[in-house]
Amino acid sequence: MFRRCAILMNNKLDKTIELSAWIITSILLIKYVPKNKIREAHISFLFKQVITWLFGLLVVEKGLISYPNRLFFKKAIKSSFTFEYFVYPALCSLFNLYYPEKGSKVVKLIYYGIHTSIITCFEIFAVKYTNLIKYNNWTWYWSFITMWLSYYVSRIYHRWFYKSRSINNRIFYNIFK
Repeated sequence: MFRRCAILMNNKLDKTIELSAWIITSILLIKYVPKNKIREAHISFLFKQVITWLFGLLVVEKGLISYPNRLFFKKAIKSSFTFEYFVYPALCSLFNLYYPEKGSKVVKLIYYGIHTSIITCFEIFAVKYTNLIKYNNWTWYWSFITMWLSYYVSRIYHRWFYKSRSINNRIFYNIFK
């Protein structure tokens, strides 16, 4: 009886966290995406969805990660719709909008580190205290590395998409440009 109550409470916590993620992420987008940058944010959002769709499905289908409790599309897809298709892409949009283009390499490195660390910390919390995500053959540092790389690829795409004619064509060579 006690175990069943604990499971029901945990499911309620999972739903609360997932709904809170939708609300908080929506508020962040409304508050921090200026009207004149909506198209730019949209491009980053859609590109990040492509990355997370491909890589997220690969990781889930290989059994490295599982998402036991999901609020949306439980029978359609094994990955987390909320985090893979909304939260991560939204955070990536903000990442690209506020990227310190004129900052030093150290500032850019710290910027990558902060964004990746925040998401990784929330993921570690979710693994430890909820049933939203379960690491099967995965660890937090793989999440950190793959998120870092997906931010990097997203940044390359963003620079390529918005480059002007005067920018050097070798955008892929310098990680911090």
